[in-house]
Order: sequence, then C-alpha cells, then structure tokens
Amino acid sequence: MRHLTQIRWRLACGLVAAAICAAPTLAEDTPLSKRIKDCAPCHGPDGNSRTATIPSLAGQPKFFILDQLIFIREGVRPVEAMAPFVKTLKEDEIVALAEHYAALPPKSSDENVDPALVVRGAALALRLRCASCHLPSLVGQEQIPRLAKQRIDYMNEVMKAYRDGRRKGGDSIMAATVFGISDADILALAHYAASR
Repeated sequence: MRHLTQIRWRLACGLVAAAICAAPTLAEDTPLSKRIKDCAPCHGPDGNSRTATIPSLAGQPKFFILDQLIFIREGVRPVEAMAPFVKTLKEDEIVALAEHYAALPPKSSDENVDPALVVRGAALALRLRCASCHLPSLVGQEQIPRLAKQRIDYMNEVMKAYRDGRRKGGDSIMAATVFGISDADILALAHYAASR
C-alpha cells in the first residue's frame, strides 16, 4: 500500500512539473493572442513590420519592449496610434508581449539597402560610437533597442525626431548623439543599421 502511494505521489509530482515546464502555446482565444493580433496590422504578424515608418518588434530586447509599452501606456512617450491598444494593458500582459516579440527572429525589411550608404553609415556609426550602447552587431541590449534589420524609413524618421527635439519621452543620450547630424548622414546610418 505504501509503495502504491509513493508511485501515485511521484506520478502526480511528475505531471505537475511537466505542466509547469511545458512551453505555453498561443491558442486562438487567449488574451495574449488577441493582443498580438492587435499589434499585427502595423508591426507585422511575425513582429517584422512591412508598414512604412512603423518599427519591427521581432528580436527587440525584452526590457526595451517593456519600457516602451509602459512609457506609452503612462503617457511619458505619447504615441497616439498606440494609445487605444496600450491604455488597458496590465503588467502581466506587457511582460508576455515583451517576451513574445523578443523571442521572434528579426528579418530584413523589403526596402532596398544602398551599399554606398551602408559604407558611409558604417563610418559614421564608428565615429558616433553607436556600438557602445547598441553593441557591435547593433542587436541592442536591456533597454537599448535593436537597430539591426530595422526599417530604413523608421530609423530615418526617429533619428531626425531625436535630432530635432520632436521625440517625446526620448533618451537624451540619443538626442545628443545625433545633434547636428545632416539628413544625408542620418539616412546613411539608417541604411547601415538595416543592413546588419
């Protein structure tokens, strides 16, 4: 009898452990799957944007996504188009979305990358020390975004917004880094980042 109880106990523990360790799947009717569907029209069903001036989320560092969703939800970084989607996000949903998008593989956009601008952008990135925060491969880290394979039009617009003081809730380090940089240089940096 005691042996049978031990077997049942071990079996129960094994089943509980298996349930805890099993990778969650996204059923069609889960709250997370609905949130992901809300993101897909702009950021792409696989997190890789095909929409002009909209960033790809695939492969972004988890903490970067967490920060941005919280900043947008709390109004620190006003993004009018996203406000209706993030205003009701709960903390656990933000974490789940960040983990989901961070785990997706980034893909190059459908934009044409100009090899001459890539060379020019590489020299500028070295001079501006982009790798000191974004890492040499521009994949980002912690709260620093991935620039590699990001959309050219998005990068071009964001760097100009930093330079011109239009990026609200933005990082002052980025504003200082691109201060005084020409539009042509910003475009070259965007091509370089997209090519990585």
